[in-house]
Amino acid sequence: MAEFTELVARADRLAEDGRRRVLGIAGAPGAGKSTLAQRLAEALGERAVLVGMDGFHLAQRELERLGRAERKGAPDTFDAHGYLDLLRRLRANGPDTPGAVTVYAPEFRREIEEPVACAVPVSPDTPLVITEGNYLLLAEKPWSGVRDALDEAWFLAPAEDLRLSRLIARHRAFGRTESQARLRALGSDQDNAIRVNSTHERADLVLTGISSTLS
Repeated sequence: MAEFTELVARADRLAEDGRRRVLGIAGAPGAGKSTLAQRLAEALGERAVLVGMDGFHLAQRELERLGRAERKGAPDTFDAHGYLDLLRRLRANGPDTPGAVTVYAPEFRREIEEPVACAVPVSPDTPLVITEGNYLLLAEKPWSGVRDALDEAWFLAPAEDLRLSRLIARHRAFGRTESQARLRALGSDQDNAIRVNSTHERADLVLTGISSTLS
C-alpha cells in the first residue's frame, strides 16, 4: 500500500529539472483519480496544476444529436483529439520553452454536467501538469496518443466494492436517487470500468491502495 507522502515525492521529482512534465492518473469510474490528483496538486502548490480529461466531455446537446446521451462517459463521448492536442500544447509551453504562453484548459462541472471552456489557466512557469481520466491508457486511436504525451502514468485499482460505493455515493451527491445511482454505476459505468481496467499494464505505477483514504 502506497503512502501519500511517497506519491507526492514521486510527483515532485518529475518537476525537479524545471522542465514541463505531464503526470497522468488513470482508473475506472470511482477509483479516486480526481481526489488523488487534486490532493497532489494542493500538496505541490505552485509547482503543479490539475487539468482533467473530463473537460473534454461532449456537451449534452451534442451527445443527444449523436444519439450517445445514454452512454455518456464512454470513449466516444469525449473530444479525444482535442484533449490530445491540449496535452501537446501544454508540453510545448513550459518553463524551458522560450516565448511560452499561458494555456487555458476546460473544466468539467459536475453540478451542471457540462464542460466549461478556458476555466483552468496553466502558466508557463508551472513545471508539472497533472491530468486524470478514465481513458489515458487506451490503445485505440486517437486515445493511444495520450500515453505518449505523458512523462509518467499511474493507474488506480482500489478494491471493487470500495470503487462502486464511491461511485454510487457520487451519483447520489449530484441528485440521483439510490436506484438511479446503482443503475448508472452497474450499467454504463461498469461497461466503461471493464474497458478501463484492461489498460493498467500500460501504466508505470499501479496503486491498489493508498494509506490516506481517498473518498
